Amino acid sequence: MIRSVWIYFWAILIVLQCGLKIHKGKKLFKKNTKEAEKALFEAPKLVSTRVIKLTGTDVHVSGREKLPDESVLFVANHQGLFDILALIGYTGKPLGFIAKKEIEKVPIISTWMELMHGVFIDRSDRRQSVRAINQGIKNLKNGHSLVVFPEGTRSRKSNLNTFKSGSLRLATKANVPIVPIAINGTYQMLEEGNGRVKGSTITMEILDPIYPEVYQEKKHSELAEQLQSAIEKSLQKML
Repeated sequence: MIRSVWIYFWAILIVLQCGLKIHKGKKLFKKNTKEAEKALFEAPKLVSTRVIKLTGTDVHVSGREKLPDESVLFVANHQGLFDILALIGYTGKPLGFIAKKEIEKVPIISTWMELMHGVFIDRSDRRQSVRAINQGIKNLKNGHSLVVFPEGTRSRKSNLNTFKSGSLRLATKANVPIVPIAINGTYQMLEEGNGRVKGSTITMEILDPIYPEVYQEKKHSELAEQLQSAIEKSLQKML
């Protein structure tokens, strides 16, 4: 328990240090160039890698060479909260998230999420959800990559929940590649210990992109099944 408190303390301290860079980040945000996006992404990337290292966790990533130069929709399984830090810190590409509306109330984190071209969605408000998805499509078209977790919630284990197809419209409407990512080991860092943080080994595999000319003839439900199958196979190899 003392270890968890210590990690939480240092994580908060690192986030506060990151918060000091927000003013500079807002200036970079207005430039809206690839160089500005990379520079803007450095602070949350640094925070993510430092916090994960504090837990004593090793991270192993494969497949970065498969990443397209253009904006993409990342589709990942969702074992635990540390998935987000792992993706920010180790994917190797600036990215934002489709996040719950509640995150918008969290100081500093919400600002960085917005600056990273993330979108806040309220699933209980259909009109707001449609506006948020449309904004996400616009961000992808403007060259900013996004991440979705089609399971809809954390699995808190190594098994997958069924992928929902709705979020895949972000890619099909924006006409961008879909990049599946399999993540394993994050649930052991927090969820398995009921809130107690502990070290683990995170394994991430970036799988082959699926390009618009390949998926455009598929139904969203078929595409969701294909993505789930690919990520499931990767997880089985990891286990």
